[in-house]
Amino acid sequence: MTAEHVNPLRDPTDRRLPRIAGPCSLILFGVTGDLAKKKLIPAVYDLANRGLLPPGFALVGFARADFKDGTFAQMIKKAAKEGARTPWSETVWKQLAAGIRFVPGEFDDDDAWDRLADTMKELDDQQGTGGNHAFYLSIPPSLFPVVVSQIKKHGLAESSKGWRRVVIEKPFGHDLASAVELNRMVGDVFSRESVFRIDHYLGKETVQNILAFRFANGMFEPIWNNHYVDHVQITMAEDIGIGSRAGYYDSIGAARDVIQNHLLQLMALIAMEEPVSFNASSLRLEKQKILANARPPARMDLHTAQAQYVAGWAGGEKVRGYLEEEGVHEGSRAETYAAIRVDVSTRRWAGVPFYLRTGKRLGRRVTEVAVVFKRAPHQPFNKNDVEELGQNALVMRIQPDEGVTLRFGAKVPGTTMEIRDVNMDFAYGGAFVESSPEAYERLILDVLLGDPPLFPQHEEVELSWKILDPVIAHWKQDKEIDTYPAGTWGPPSADAMMARDGRTWRRP
Repeated sequence: MTAEHVNPLRDPTDRRLPRIAGPCSLILFGVTGDLAKKKLIPAVYDLANRGLLPPGFALVGFARADFKDGTFAQMIKKAAKEGARTPWSETVWKQLAAGIRFVPGEFDDDDAWDRLADTMKELDDQQGTGGNHAFYLSIPPSLFPVVVSQIKKHGLAESSKGWRRVVIEKPFGHDLASAVELNRMVGDVFSRESVFRIDHYLGKETVQNILAFRFANGMFEPIWNNHYVDHVQITMAEDIGIGSRAGYYDSIGAARDVIQNHLLQLMALIAMEEPVSFNASSLRLEKQKILANARPPARMDLHTAQAQYVAGWAGGEKVRGYLEEEGVHEGSRAETYAAIRVDVSTRRWAGVPFYLRTGKRLGRRVTEVAVVFKRAPHQPFNKNDVEELGQNALVMRIQPDEGVTLRFGAKVPGTTMEIRDVNMDFAYGGAFVESSPEAYERLILDVLLGDPPLFPQHEEVELSWKILDPVIAHWKQDKEIDTYPAGTWGPPSADAMMARDGRTWRRP
């Protein structure tokens, strides 16, 4: 069976059966935006093509655009064709197209919301959606309040039959206070179990493999602690600049964009204790324990770094600096690189620092978690024999070359006892015939199924802001921001931060 014909989203309780969503609709706010066109619409088509959506599934777009007859469906078709990961099928498209609807209007237009309510009733009658509707807020966070309040005002969050759910894209606030207010506002309209906060990184197969790697194998757990682990490095590096996201990025920066959600979630998965089961409540409980006991560095000036990229070379081309990017405010202090040390105050991890870093215009695109182990307490070799031997490391590659690498020392062939680092490598693409589903496929299907393990609850969001807020506050006091040339691996301040602890950053 070829990879494209293998269903990677089968029922985990019976590998022969697919996890098919029941009758329902997905209502997309921001349907004309880049996220919807590039990720959400293709993911919906791929789910339909895999046979994971019911025949009566409906897709509703809500936007201020004025589509003429049939042009909205054509826009959906174009986006699906361009972004789909499965082969194109006109039969699948015709079935999907039968449930496509569009509601024009502004978010503060009560008449438009009345039309949306009528459309939902029509779908219940004609498509058999049975009162099951998910609202997907693919919109800027500043618009969340008006959309959520309109959903409440027009009674769309409640129904005498079926379920109502809401999907919120990150960022979940811009600090702790705003996150608390956002959670309060959404909680006034939807029940806890009906709120799905999307962190697309948690939908990646390789992120979920962290749990399988740790708890399905007996060889790693005995050394997964401060007796053997020296430190952990979590990196999300991008080789591209900000592109067309200046309006968003200039107001938020790298730390809020990536560390608060993606990297702290990865840290929690690496550090958490074994859950009693893999249901949503058990997983969240263990992650929350880690985030509740995680602390930013006591000396922000010594163990944090922020910087902006300046002009340099990337991919063999000369590229401009952040302040020269279109749409960036003159004198902007938004960081494009952020690094922090986090300490987890538990028996398992006391004394083991977690170093988190992210940046734009770095040497290459890579996301990885590196667990770096302590050196052997005694090495019966001459100093020259081990001068090229580093520390053992276990590296989990999230993207783009998904897999796991184990670095250890081995003897170089020859007459002398020379020991050098070597890698043992596992690659997803070479080990499995199943094609990994795109993250949004998995997450959208989980929303429609009401399966919440991969979605952080508001407690995790607020705990993450408690870790990051003091760092942001410290950076605001700095009069200057460090810089690094595009195409390099970050600023001198980040290297100095590691050097103070007698460590260096990995070169992915």
